[in-house]
Amino acid sequence: MSIQLGVVMDPIESIKVYKDSTFAMMLAAQRRGWDVWYMTIRDIYARDGRSRARMRRISVMDDHREWFRVHEEKEAPLGSMDVILMRKDPPFDMEYVYSTYFLEQAENEGALIINSPDALRDANEKLFATHFPQCCAPSLVSCCPDRLRAYRDEQGDIVVKPLDAMGGSSIFRLTRNDPNTSVILEQITEHGTRTVMAQRYIPEIEAGDKRILMVDGVAVPYALARIPAHGELRGNLAAGGRGEGIALSERDRWICDQVGPNLRERGIVFAGLDVIGDYLTEINITSPTCIRELDTLYGLDIGGQFLDAIEARLASGTHAR
Repeated sequence: MSIQLGVVMDPIESIKVYKDSTFAMMLAAQRRGWDVWYMTIRDIYARDGRSRARMRRISVMDDHREWFRVHEEKEAPLGSMDVILMRKDPPFDMEYVYSTYFLEQAENEGALIINSPDALRDANEKLFATHFPQCCAPSLVSCCPDRLRAYRDEQGDIVVKPLDAMGGSSIFRLTRNDPNTSVILEQITEHGTRTVMAQRYIPEIEAGDKRILMVDGVAVPYALARIPAHGELRGNLAAGGRGEGIALSERDRWICDQVGPNLRERGIVFAGLDVIGDYLTEINITSPTCIRELDTLYGLDIGGQFLDAIEARLASGTHAR
């Protein structure tokens, strides 16, 4: 009997198939004969204490003109799936949190949820990196503009960013005597009511913000260095950066060794570490990307490696509560 794979994601009709990592995972699952059931966050609900969803069984094709077909639709318990991938992009708002509660109910019924609902709630992508201070540049997390301004004065050059965004949105660089400091801090903290992260500016960003993919705590041996456009601070591909493949350095591997065991323990089977120079800056666990780029550059099968990890967890039964 084939494995029943549920995939919670943004609307499939709007994805860019040539760079979508969730799509790469679905292609890999289809190659193994798994049944792929697609759903969005709006399709998930609970009735009488049991999580359910409107789900559609689809096939996927690596074709930018027609990349999926719907073959069957049903309303069914989430717990009827063997595996559910939670691949909804941020923002990480309360609707996202509610969906993790529904997924947790399915987990209690025996489904393997990736990444773990507990981890999705607890491991904020910015704050989680600070659990490994030996790997990170100096940082401050606060909602207080005065404290952030003092930290800017102490460090001389910082980057401030919200805790719940993605794709490089709302990231600012502040240097000493920047005349825009007050207005930027007022806006990004919403006048002291929204907590943000400040990190010491890392000049090596000019060489790229490296995305390192981790599969069940083990690093893919190559990273995608996302290099900022001229005059731009952010290397994110969504912000206009360009991607270049790069082999992991000794320091990169050390960072991965520091973080990997914790990821496995938390049930984080697929993660993306962001590294600038020698420093870990973020740990992305909601919907990390760059599978397709690295597969193309190096002839890898990261989706297949990911499914190997899923099959190992299913076989061991370690996911069952």
